[in-house]
Amino acid sequence: RATATMGEVPELSPQAPLAVLSKVELRVSCKHLLDRDTLNKSDPCVLLLMQSQGQWMEVDRSEVIKSNLNPVFAKIFTVDYYFEEVQKLRFEVYDSHGHAGVGTHDDDFLGGMECTVGQIVAQKRVTKPLFLKYGKFAGKSTITVISEEISGNNGYVELAFRAKKLDDKDLFSKSDPFLEIYRIDDDRSEQLVYRTEVVKNNLSPIWEPFKVSLNSLCSCEEKRKLRCVVWDYDSRGKHDFIGEFFTTFEEMQKAMGENKVQWDCMNPKYKIKKRNYKNSGVVVLLDLKIHRVYSFLDYIMGGCQIHFTVAIDFTASNGDPRNSCSLHYINPYQPNEYLKALVAVGEICQDYDSDKKFSALGFGARIPPKYEVSHDFAINFNPDNDECEGIQGVVESYQSCLPKIQLYGPTNVAPIISKVARVAADEERTKEASQYFILLILTDGVVTDMADTREAIVRASYLPMSIIIVGVGNADFTDMQILDGDDGILRSPKGEPVLRD
Repeated sequence: RATATMGEVPELSPQAPLAVLSKVELRVSCKHLLDRDTLNKSDPCVLLLMQSQGQWMEVDRSEVIKSNLNPVFAKIFTVDYYFEEVQKLRFEVYDSHGHAGVGTHDDDFLGGMECTVGQIVAQKRVTKPLFLKYGKFAGKSTITVISEEISGNNGYVELAFRAKKLDDKDLFSKSDPFLEIYRIDDDRSEQLVYRTEVVKNNLSPIWEPFKVSLNSLCSCEEKRKLRCVVWDYDSRGKHDFIGEFFTTFEEMQKAMGENKVQWDCMNPKYKIKKRNYKNSGVVVLLDLKIHRVYSFLDYIMGGCQIHFTVAIDFTASNGDPRNSCSLHYINPYQPNEYLKALVAVGEICQDYDSDKKFSALGFGARIPPKYEVSHDFAINFNPDNDECEGIQGVVESYQSCLPKIQLYGPTNVAPIISKVARVAADEERTKEASQYFILLILTDGVVTDMADTREAIVRASYLPMSIIIVGVGNADFTDMQILDGDDGILRSPKGEPVLRD
């Protein structure tokens, strides 16, 4: 059983057919939703589910939009599209209840729709009715899904906006402003790119910085026009228009470094009616940072050297190495499960490693001299140089290490991911930045520190680093497959998604 994350690492079987894979962004909106609330309108949220092995698995969910029966969700869903597969999707719309979150009761269900990724990609824009349970129409409710294939540019941009002296739309308090950014497409339709949080009671708000892909923002075209709108939030969903301005990503880039760019926030009606009208406030782009996300192939083609690290699970659940039933049992006539996995993956990766020196680490064992538990020790017991000469050197260090340690636990893999990530981060900060890091983790079962591991993988996804996790033996690896992200985007415990798969 193998789970590979964060990188386009070659397949183990050269005979396996290559899947035709691309990534697709999905934007969702609804109209004429059922009103489940007595005093206000429904607070809709949409869940995206994908069918995997006959089971519906939640991939992701949108934000909650308050008191709105015709929501346009800012959340952009990203899914992998395999041309040769039938990938079934289900969109479910629920009425959210504040801190209670998205309900699962029938009363909270506003409707669902099923389709395939292929249908959405082929039609680019799909509008279908929403159905309640047992095939009953959800009134006149419809859902629209717009697809866009992500181009080869994997960059993203980080933006930080503020506003000054906005018009006051409230009678007894100040406006509660939020900002929306729309991309204007070739057919003159507008696609919502991002919606900021609401800043309460403030005419000069500073919104939280946010990240958005260049594909979403401007279709990777710097001169594509963008429409930015400032609203005064209303809890009943009837937001008041404050003003708007038009710009391009090309113009935004003037805010890089210590420079700032600002625009007059204009209300066209006021401009016509008021002779001395200047603006309804000013919106300032405080900072802009462009980040390029490189793939494994980009690093190889760019001349990077591969640094390969293997991490081996030495927890007690593997069994006593002296017992022939142990996954670590050294049979003089055939390799054990760990050695089989090590050689299978290592021989592929070593073709990309110029010096053929591999770092070899262990975790989950008590090690000499004090026999304290360690989750990131060198199996050659040389903390200053954990490298071995080729795969054979790793095998020899592994066999030499086993009699000297005591298998223990728990199965914590986050420390090793973080250790390699620190080295990758240090390398990235150098001028040369000429190394790419591959971490192979061999483990026999359930990862104990799942939350910390998810956090570590998300952090590592920003670095020149790939992680391969291989399950050894016949244990249940269901939890480990979560780390792969194939049935949904892997997220940290705080909800932050991995930057790349």
